[in-house]
Amino acid sequence: MTHAQRLASVRNDLQQQQLDAFIVPHDDEHLGEYIPPYAERLAWLTGFTGSAGAAVVLAGKAAVFVDGRYTVQVRHQCDSELFEYRHLIEEPVLDYVLSELAAGARVGVDPRLHSRSWFDAAKKKLAAKGMELVPVAGNPIDGHWHDQPEPQIHPALLLSQEYSGQHSEAKRNRIAEQLAANHIDAQLLTQAEPINWLLNIRGRDIPCLPVVLSFALLHNDGSVQLFADPAKFDDLDLAGHSGVNVTLAPFNELESALRELGKKSARVQLDPATANAWSSLVLEQAGAELVFADDPCMLPKACKNPVEVQGSRTAHLRDGVAVSRFLAWLDRRLTQANPEQEDEGTLADKLHALRADAHEFVEPSFSTISALGPNAAMCHYHHGNGTPRKLGQDAIYLVDSGGQYLDGTTDITRTVAVGEPNDDMRKLFTLVLRGHIDLARARFPAGTGGLQLDALARMPLWQQGYNFDHGTGHGVGHFLSVHEGPQRISPKGSTVPLTTGMIVSNEPGYYRENAFGIRCENLEVVQPASTDGDIPVFEFENLTWVPFDRRLIDTTWLDARHIEWLNNYHASVWEKISPQLAGEDLTWLEQATRPL
Repeated sequence: MTHAQRLASVRNDLQQQQLDAFIVPHDDEHLGEYIPPYAERLAWLTGFTGSAGAAVVLAGKAAVFVDGRYTVQVRHQCDSELFEYRHLIEEPVLDYVLSELAAGARVGVDPRLHSRSWFDAAKKKLAAKGMELVPVAGNPIDGHWHDQPEPQIHPALLLSQEYSGQHSEAKRNRIAEQLAANHIDAQLLTQAEPINWLLNIRGRDIPCLPVVLSFALLHNDGSVQLFADPAKFDDLDLAGHSGVNVTLAPFNELESALRELGKKSARVQLDPATANAWSSLVLEQAGAELVFADDPCMLPKACKNPVEVQGSRTAHLRDGVAVSRFLAWLDRRLTQANPEQEDEGTLADKLHALRADAHEFVEPSFSTISALGPNAAMCHYHHGNGTPRKLGQDAIYLVDSGGQYLDGTTDITRTVAVGEPNDDMRKLFTLVLRGHIDLARARFPAGTGGLQLDALARMPLWQQGYNFDHGTGHGVGHFLSVHEGPQRISPKGSTVPLTTGMIVSNEPGYYRENAFGIRCENLEVVQPASTDGDIPVFEFENLTWVPFDRRLIDTTWLDARHIEWLNNYHASVWEKISPQLAGEDLTWLEQATRPL
């Protein structure tokens, strides 16, 4: 089917159901950041393959909504004769619907693909204009997507306590005690990461996100009903691993379990920001009392235990070897014949191959951002969306990449010289690096959130009239999602206090459209700081060990404390990484870590 035929088929369904509009989000029923191929309904309908967006289908027109990262891509992928282009932030989907429809209109949604909080807010907003939000029983796209991929069956992994550091039973009992104390009968868990953390399981259901897609009910006695494809656990002793009070059932038994709780008039807690509307509506209609609260797994998952922190240290050393070998190879390749035979794609492939040399490596933690010259000005650029740019024509190269290892998740960005950077590039790189160092050196009292620290990384740029339009840091999981909450460092950021064991990125940047992009990123883990004061203070322990490119540094933009930090950092890189390198790679590292 062409996209015009697909759009027409959906419109025909809407007419039969007497719906005036249908909203298509980029989400699956778990509402996580990453979705499996069978859930790419937005791409099927519109052709747009970005990681965030939405579409609205009306009787006579349709629109596709993307944020600033995808304004170029959407025009390449979506037919302008079929879809208007709209900005997801500047003109939200519901505002568009309200502007296009009149009182009495019926707006359809698949309640499995929207959070309860979005559903309630949308219902209220539409009702204020005399419109009705209608949850549909079956998604109209699924009825016409005849080659829709089947959910794949990848075997689950039972994560050893050697890596997890704590038995599932201890985690479950800790949270169950909180539920019982608040007179909660059960907690509904709908996102894969907290469930996988809670049960010490992992999977391969989504590329770059090592989880088993699942739902779960955690009861106040610590027992868990897990709803997932049982075939993924064939030949695995889930009860022996996670505990005898953990039971496994297929997805299609979730609804009856929710209705059973309703019959008992159970008090069921769920996070309205992450639980899909369908599950909460089933509970509510069956007679359960809903209690809205943050997912109780999120904070303990974010605060890594000592075993997880040590595993992350080890994973980053392994990763540092791979990235250093890549950068050494890149420098050599630039001096060899025909460097233009390499492009952004082959560079990404080379880095992946070096990571894959490690026995503990499972997969990348996200699609590598391998960006030369002007492509690096797009923060979430991916070379697969067009023709990869060739090496040899640009001054600088940005590579943002990471790995999923059995003992940790990595995420690192390095910006390196691959040509002749000018003074302006070197100045801006140094200002970005200075901000990175200022944040890395920070000490802060207990109770400090990422919102309060964000300005440290921006100040050097601000003072010279520059800025960057993304957060400074996101949380990172332990052999889980490379983007994890609730902690983050951002001007719109979290007020959740940063505390022991939380891992965050430190990644200020600068981007000049159609010219170049710069970003310097390490991961840090929050640790208690030793002081002579009388209040508890925290600091960042660095996890990432790869040199920053000295050729891009203009020391006139650094103070003595920045040079001291950088020299100490590079000395530590040499100490930690050099024993695992040899030959030309070792020679490269010795030069790359020389003191300024």
